[in-house]
Amino acid sequence: QVQLVESGGGLVQAGGSLRLSCAASGSIFTINAMGWYRQAPGKQRELVAGITNGGYTNYADSVKGRFTISRDNAKNAVYLQMNSLKPEDTADYYCNVARSGWAPRDYWGQGTQVTVSS
Repeated sequence: QVQLVESGGGLVQAGGSLRLSCAASGSIFTINAMGWYRQAPGKQRELVAGITNGGYTNYADSVKGRFTISRDNAKNAVYLQMNSLKPEDTADYYCNVARSGWAPRDYWGQGTQVTVSS
């Protein structure tokens, strides 16, 4: 199965921006839906944003208008542009293949850590 490697995380002040990247070990052309998920300390992992091959996107209410997901099948990559970051966005971020209902497959990469200071 395709392996995914996330990058682009870091420490940023509130109001700042980061762009996360997800590089796949193989083609994602045949993978309909991809998603970015995050897990904050002490909380369950949640869907942040998802995108299908047809360009349909889905965002968590907490990030609508601030985050933008995109994918480049030619580069086997998925991106998450995060603007107007808030301290509550602090979490480990993961990309993954999304199944029905945006449920992630049970195989995770190492993720990338995002810390937003107030």
